[in-house]
Amino acid sequence: MKVFDSKHIKNVAFVGAHHTGKTTLSETMLYEAGLINRRGTVEQQNTISDYHDIEHQRGASVFSTPLHTEWRNYKINIIDTPGLDDFIGEIISSIRVADTIVTVINAKHGVDVGTEIIWNYVDRYNKPTLFVINKIDSEKANFEMSANSLKALVGNNAVLIQYPLQMDGAQCIIDVLKMKCYKFGPEGGKPEKLPIPQDQLDYANQLHNELVEKAAENDEELMELYFEKGTLNEDELRQGIKLGMLNHDFFPVFCISALNDMGTGRLMGFIDNVAPAAADLKPEQTIEGDLVKPEMDADASLFVFKTIYQPNLGQITFFKVKSGEVNVSDKLFNTRTGESETLNQLFIMDGKEKHTVQKLSTGDIGATTKLKYTETNDTLASSPESGTIKPIKFPQPRLVKAVFAESKNEEEKLSEALKRIHSQDLTVDLTYNHETHQTLVGTQGELHLAILKWLLENVYEVNAKFESPKISYRETIQRSATANYRHKKQSGGSGQFGQVHLKIEPYFEGMPEPEGFSIRGKEEADLPWDGKLVFYNCIVGGVIDQRYLPSIMKGILEVMEQGPLTDSYVRDIRVMVYDGKMHEVDSNDISFKIAGSHAFKEAFLNANPKLLEPVEKMILRLPEQMIGNVMTELQSRRAVIKGIDSDSNYQTIECTIPSAELTDFSSQLRSITQGRASYKTSFEGYSPVPGHVQKQLVEQQELITT
Repeated sequence: MKVFDSKHIKNVAFVGAHHTGKTTLSETMLYEAGLINRRGTVEQQNTISDYHDIEHQRGASVFSTPLHTEWRNYKINIIDTPGLDDFIGEIISSIRVADTIVTVINAKHGVDVGTEIIWNYVDRYNKPTLFVINKIDSEKANFEMSANSLKALVGNNAVLIQYPLQMDGAQCIIDVLKMKCYKFGPEGGKPEKLPIPQDQLDYANQLHNELVEKAAENDEELMELYFEKGTLNEDELRQGIKLGMLNHDFFPVFCISALNDMGTGRLMGFIDNVAPAAADLKPEQTIEGDLVKPEMDADASLFVFKTIYQPNLGQITFFKVKSGEVNVSDKLFNTRTGESETLNQLFIMDGKEKHTVQKLSTGDIGATTKLKYTETNDTLASSPESGTIKPIKFPQPRLVKAVFAESKNEEEKLSEALKRIHSQDLTVDLTYNHETHQTLVGTQGELHLAILKWLLENVYEVNAKFESPKISYRETIQRSATANYRHKKQSGGSGQFGQVHLKIEPYFEGMPEPEGFSIRGKEEADLPWDGKLVFYNCIVGGVIDQRYLPSIMKGILEVMEQGPLTDSYVRDIRVMVYDGKMHEVDSNDISFKIAGSHAFKEAFLNANPKLLEPVEKMILRLPEQMIGNVMTELQSRRAVIKGIDSDSNYQTIECTIPSAELTDFSSQLRSITQGRASYKTSFEGYSPVPGHVQKQLVEQQELITT
């Protein structure tokens, strides 16, 4: 295949809400360029982009799919992305490696919630962006409404390049950059180029002047030319638009019908001639603080942004060449692991079809297979000392479930399948809770979880069950209590005997030493599950031999591993062992371990025991008009509001919320905000459980143990 230099490679990611026509636009661009001779459709399940079985079943994209096309000596790499934010990992990774973001909007609906959600990510990455209002020939299309909703989203930086017009029963597009009218036949394709109709000239000139002013703002020389001539020519306009796109403050707006191939060629021409290439973007930063410049004569550096598995090919690793060039058989080093990898093959992928190439240049997107040590977010470079490009930051999971195989014989198979799914989708979070002995899987929502279930059943052939995860409670006490226990067992020969008197108290850092006891020794145990046990030897007169005290402490620690209330870990208690009895023959370590554990358990239940629950710090971002409903929801979930800040038309709420209340929170939040709210959490600490909740939990535990 033809090799392109970095200035003639354009990487675009098609993003936008569900059913805006991104996949159809991808298909039409490949058809327009002659790379395919027949266009597939989503309905007929024969598009190049949506080739997975699950996408055919759903009639929508689930995975991001790299494609490519060629147009007038330029190579355009396209990444077609899903439209639902349950698959935000696919969208984010595509945004990260694209040079220009093409945001597609449905002319029937304008900017909707899905567009807004995805725009927030595009805006965060500060990438050059253009907007395409699709389906302009639809019966319910409303271009004016769509354009106004776009300006409401991004402001006056959204600048019309085109607008649609019906003329003599034909679909036309007025282009105010070229000041031409494109008239399309019923089947689209190559349009007839006409002068702008007389009755449209005033409006077209108004838009053209707005375009000129906005383009001139991006460069002092262009501004001087504008003041001098009162206008800019087409080349000067292109220069100004490109600079504005690179500054992320100029967003060209086009209109098309992807289904009927109207305006697609003009859009491709704009991507070729105006949209930034990789060589125009800022250098990539490395973790070490260095810069990777997109230059051909630099050392080779690749960034891995996606990994998939295909049954016939195994692991396919997708990458963008960040600097230099790579050739087949090149040996590169993984800067994370230090391991070397050989590029035995290089491909350009169009959906599931692979095209072999011998080399790829700076800015290009390609794929390879059979890498042993490389994962998504890794950097491959010609030197092991090269810097590691900053990884893509994926959002936290919004829905967490405990997962286990329906058959115990398939636990290992399930584990391997989950690891492989995680390696392909880093928004699938996998952890093992050693306390509750549960494997936890985090997803971006119910739909994301449903896709994961489908993959397990249909691709990896393992049946799994999902349930709400157990909450890691803690137990402690609120007052002091005393208890004693005598352990006596006689069954012929040597028996068992040990008696322990002890007092327990709540422990906190900096508390004074206990009064009324003769302290002979003190041991502090930092518990693996956080908190402390402080153990005092207060034995007087040798009623218990010194050598039995470690056994007493061991018995107490065993109880603390499975607390008397709910089998949860016990924390923050101090114990004073002050009296007891032993027998010259029958006393031994096991006797005092048993006596100590029983005495501690009795004292614990008499010391007003209290359950503590894990609490998360949460930061929520949501549109200001929705704050009332969200505040009501948070308060119903026992959240404590710490503060509220304004951010443009959004509000940021900081609060703490019990982990137990987060089980279905993401689904409910999505419902009451139409998916427009986002949040992140981090562990804050432990807090006392309300009395009625504690009673329910203790009763549940009693049912389990009886």
